[in-house]
Amino acid sequence: MARIGIFFGTDTGKTRKIAKQIKKNFDDETMAKPLNVNRATVEDFMSYDFLILGTPTLGDGELPGLATEAQEESWLEFLPKLEDQDFAGKTIAIYGLGDQITYPTEFVNAIFLLHEFFTDRGATCVGSWPSDEYGHEFSTAEVDGEFLGLALDLDNEAALTDGRLSKWLDLISADMGLPALTA
Repeated sequence: MARIGIFFGTDTGKTRKIAKQIKKNFDDETMAKPLNVNRATVEDFMSYDFLILGTPTLGDGELPGLATEAQEESWLEFLPKLEDQDFAGKTIAIYGLGDQITYPTEFVNAIFLLHEFFTDRGATCVGSWPSDEYGHEFSTAEVDGEFLGLALDLDNEAALTDGRLSKWLDLISADMGLPALTA
């Protein structure tokens, strides 16, 4: 079985696209095929000690799900299934998509919501990312000049995505006991 599970919630498919882009950097022994949380089981999720989680931020800084007008079930429907799980010993890295121009005061807030959910249940979260190169006004996912995960803005800064993703994967690879992807 692969060492790293990658799970995502999505509405428009952009978060899925990033999950697939992440997977291309790892072989099947290292990382499992990305799985949408609306198709995942608790057993799927809990079978990994290392997890990469992806989410967009919808509405007023919320996780995707039917209540936030996502087209399908997503994180809002999946997280309640995990409420009683113990994540002690699990390492989690989170990436989030947002639009810092249209939603400058809710930019990637969903990263915070996932981070809080899993750290409250004992997980160790890694992959903080500097926030100084972004043009947002406020984010609950920003603590001491860093986001609690990788922030991506495919609407306004798509050209920066590959570079940011590459650097972030090197960062979290070390935290997951893997060699750096770039020399």
